Amino acid sequence: MEKKLKLGIPKGSLEKATIELFEKSGWRINVHHRSYFPEIDDEEIECAICRAQEMSRYVEQGILDCGITGKDWILENDSKVHYVTELVYSKVSKRPARWVLAVPADSNIQKLEDLEGKKIATELVNFTKRYFSERGINVQVEFSWGATEAKVVQGLADAIVEVTETGTTIKAHGLKIIHELMQSTPHLIANEKSWADPWKRKKIEQLAVMLKGALRAHRLVGLKMNVAKENLEKIVSILPSLNAPTISPLYESDWFAIETVVAEDVVRELVPKLLEGGAQGIIEYALNKVI
Repeated sequence: MEKKLKLGIPKGSLEKATIELFEKSGWRINVHHRSYFPEIDDEEIECAICRAQEMSRYVEQGILDCGITGKDWILENDSKVHYVTELVYSKVSKRPARWVLAVPADSNIQKLEDLEGKKIATELVNFTKRYFSERGINVQVEFSWGATEAKVVQGLADAIVEVTETGTTIKAHGLKIIHELMQSTPHLIANEKSWADPWKRKKIEQLAVMLKGALRAHRLVGLKMNVAKENLEKIVSILPSLNAPTISPLYESDWFAIETVVAEDVVRELVPKLLEGGAQGIIEYALNKVI
């Protein structure tokens, strides 16, 4: 029987970024219009698209062997899954998503205890209930289908628990953040039985290595150059690198080839210094993965 790994791709805000990350990692995923089962150029993998909010439940139940979802939804569902690796990526930034407690800017609610007996609107209902219960604070938590910030403005709730990166949208709605409940990043998770299966575990670990390698390469570039022997130490002293630059002698010459990996945004300052130091034939090239 042919072995297959069932992989979950998150639908919604992370979908495009996830597919782009897989492409950079070496897998092409083709999503057909209105299809929840995209094609992937790996005969050992079957893909399914589902909401990030539901991903951990499907992985826990074994409907999927593994999948990518936020830590927030794993905790919300209280899912028993194996955390394979963290994958910090986003369409906008590489900052974690923050679940925060917000109230009207003119509210006299200043701390968690001030919410005793109050109503909170959120999409993260189960986690929020547990969070306040563990602190002995009695609150009423109601599910919000969206436009959560408006619930407070309209007087439908005393506070909200909402996800944000910068807090800009929350402030724009006339609210203020008074507490952060948690930070969440995407994770590759696996079903416990699938992780115990040697073949599936090896395949999941392959995914993890390549995905992490693609993420490490973000905003990094490679630099190559030629340097005369008398300028070698000067050039090496100004070169940043992950560990140390690679230096190789050129054939029958007093020149050396230097290769290193640097942050993309330092190249504009670095190249003029390298030229002043005597480097020649400088080449910058993109990186797909750093492992």
